[in-house]
Amino acid sequence: MALQLNSSLLLFFIAGMVFSQESDNSAFKRLEKDSEWELKLEDRGTFNWQTNWFLDGQNARVENSEKGMHLIAGPEFGNDAHHMVLWTKKSFKRDVKIEFDYTRTDHETRAVNILYIQTTGKGEGDFVKDISEWKELRKIPSMRTYFNNMKTLHISFAAYSNNEVSQDYVRVRRYPVMPDKNFRELEVEPTYFDTGFFKTGETYKITVIKTDGRLYFKVIGNEDSKLYSWDTSHIPPLNDGRIGLRHMYTRSAIYSNVKIYETK
Repeated sequence: MALQLNSSLLLFFIAGMVFSQESDNSAFKRLEKDSEWELKLEDRGTFNWQTNWFLDGQNARVENSEKGMHLIAGPEFGNDAHHMVLWTKKSFKRDVKIEFDYTRTDHETRAVNILYIQTTGKGEGDFVKDISEWKELRKIPSMRTYFNNMKTLHISFAAYSNNEVSQDYVRVRRYPVMPDKNFRELEVEPTYFDTGFFKTGETYKITVIKTDGRLYFKVIGNEDSKLYSWDTSHIPPLNDGRIGLRHMYTRSAIYSNVKIYETK
């Protein structure tokens, strides 16, 4: 009887996961094609990046070419001065949709890339809402400066731990750190491991949709595609802010065909 009950529970759990995935796929397709999206920024990555972006990090480079916008963090692993973040000059309101083509150019098995969504300062002391007003405090773009002093959603992708384990992952966090939480407790579950994506030299189309209660991250590669999603209804919502692209030290990639939409 116990075995039969356990088997039934397992089937129920699997069926629930399948239903949830199907529901997410349907919701994503509907949102992706929604006529309410209004294009606010388009950047192929082939012209001067400073038109639409500004840079944190004094040892980083951004290079434009026919292939797109090449983000190259500093070469010294473990040196916070070699991180970088590229920020949009524009801010984006309400729900947002972000699209870009991503081509990894490094061969690292440590450190991460991060997409920051609707970022502002936390509004205390020097860390005012408009992050461009305290960019001098980010000449050395230490992670702690961001997660302690910004309000944002963070998606790690093409990401690896800074140790011997080279297992990649996609993970979401909601900043800032609060008195009762540390950085690790900012995670919005689940974390997805061993994606099979983000191989060096291959181009992936990435689409991100953020609503008040749900976050979607879709990756389309040459041979496969996958939709990752998170329930964000239990965390404080974000309704305004800049989009940022972080490379930790040693990481590099080309971004092209960037499009950012907000709801009308």
